[in-house]
Amino acid sequence: MSLQPSLRPLIILGNRNAPHTLDVFLDYVCPFSKKMAGKLDSIVKPLISNGGKYDGKIKVIFRLQTQPWHAMSTITHEAGLAALHASSEHFWPYSLALFEHQDEYFDIPTQDLTIRQVRENLAKLAATVLPSNTIEKFKDLLALKSTPNGGNAVTDDLKYNIKFSRQNGIHVSPSVLLDGLFQSQVSSGWEEKEWSEFLGKAITV
Repeated sequence: MSLQPSLRPLIILGNRNAPHTLDVFLDYVCPFSKKMAGKLDSIVKPLISNGGKYDGKIKVIFRLQTQPWHAMSTITHEAGLAALHASSEHFWPYSLALFEHQDEYFDIPTQDLTIRQVRENLAKLAATVLPSNTIEKFKDLLALKSTPNGGNAVTDDLKYNIKFSRQNGIHVSPSVLLDGLFQSQVSSGWEEKEWSEFLGKAITV
């Protein structure tokens, strides 16, 4: 599957030129997405990177799946995109940190916070992962500076991700496409056995 050039860092695992593509739709405030993200990092990554069995054969694209029934979904995904543009090599580590701290951005813990306060907390989390000289850029990317309803510097990228999900009929997270086709069997509960069997069947070149 294709990506607009500014979002190439959404390729989080594997060789960027690998022939096969796994699109994984995740929401930062979805518990099942957190589980899937952990499995991608601990199980899939060793299989497709750094001399793994399927190194150079398949890449994984993290598709940001904003789900409006989670109040902080938009805000956290904006933060993910800000990390991507502030320090692209730290996008996936920051994403993993967001998943690890996702309960801090659930509805009840954030119900009395302003959006500004939530973004400040997201910047504090970014400061634990991103280089210190990129944090001001991270904050600036999230700042509202245009028209009263014009969003921020990552709004267009957020729209791209949302439109991509809509045109592919993706409704929930996690959802997975293999070379553009929906894979209903893929589960956040999969362990190494299931992932190894799936990749073995999926990779044909």
